[in-house]
Amino acid sequence: MLKMRNLLPKLIRQLFLSGLLLSASGPVFADGADSCRSVRPLASAGPDGSRSRASEPAFTVQLHGTVRAKFEYQPDLGQSRFQVRNARFSVSGSVTRAVDYKAEIDLSDEGAIKMLDAYGRLNLLDRRLRVTIGQMRVPFTIDAHRSPHQQYFANRSFIAKQAGNVRDVGATLGWTFGETVPVTLEGGLFNGSGLTDQKDFWTRSFNYSAKAQIKFADRVNLALSIQKTHPDIVDIRMYDVGAYYENPLWHIEAEYLRKNYAKDAFEGVNVVDAFICRNLPLRNCRGLRQISILARYDYMSDHSKGIADPTTGRLVLDDPERHRVTGGVTLSLGLPFRADLRLNYEAYFYRRTAIPALSEQDKVVAEFMIRF
Repeated sequence: MLKMRNLLPKLIRQLFLSGLLLSASGPVFADGADSCRSVRPLASAGPDGSRSRASEPAFTVQLHGTVRAKFEYQPDLGQSRFQVRNARFSVSGSVTRAVDYKAEIDLSDEGAIKMLDAYGRLNLLDRRLRVTIGQMRVPFTIDAHRSPHQQYFANRSFIAKQAGNVRDVGATLGWTFGETVPVTLEGGLFNGSGLTDQKDFWTRSFNYSAKAQIKFADRVNLALSIQKTHPDIVDIRMYDVGAYYENPLWHIEAEYLRKNYAKDAFEGVNVVDAFICRNLPLRNCRGLRQISILARYDYMSDHSKGIADPTTGRLVLDDPERHRVTGGVTLSLGLPFRADLRLNYEAYFYRRTAIPALSEQDKVVAEFMIRF
């Protein structure tokens, strides 16, 4: 295991540098059909027939937004609340056939404004090789990588919320290959500063993350990933394996994450997420396109974000061990993941001595999600 820990950062650095060398070595851009949705000439061709900007794919813009508003009721406390979980907007598109961009901001992430994605991407070899630089969600896990409108439940799993939720500033190299069995490899180096502490952040040791996705028979997706972070005084290494089966009627998924703290600063954390979704498409039902019935079990042992108590120097216990069972139904008023009404009930199970956070207790959740 020690050899693997020492070797993996070197391999990622070599792959990343190789991608940069490829991008600088000459005309490696493929001449395949442009995948952009709209093309508009930027300039007319010269009278001598020479190549001009008009012969390149045009600048394109795609605007998207996600609004998630919800109501929650905690029966044990007899209390409830309304909340705007997300008011997220993004602009993305292409500058040329080889260059993409994205900028995304959340105007209400639980009431706070947050700048999220902001990156440029260079596409090489018919878009099979991709070099991305900027701030982004790191390539790690299945569920934590889903955007809010792609989530199956009103509230995220423990993997997506507490253990594997990482955005950072850095660069990634992605490579897709294989036709019968498509494989996507992606790895990157990151500051470890998060999104808000970039200006005066300098480091001798980057964080890294790597992920492999393998698709079988166009139905089964297997994902393996590894990540190293350094939030405070010790390194944290995480290992994740997950898979899902999907067809138009079923989605069955299971994922396991292991989180290890260097120098035995905190006991290793185990996190599990498993759920099933049964879709019931509707025909000739005005205003309602689909009903989905869902059930989820997730678990997390005692968890620390890796931040030390300044007085004791020990890592803080942020989340006590808990089990959770969630049942729900989703009413899709538009296409699935476009206009969904999510109704969930979450039941939490703690040890007797645990002190659960106010928002991490039994509750009924009604969420209206709109994606445009």
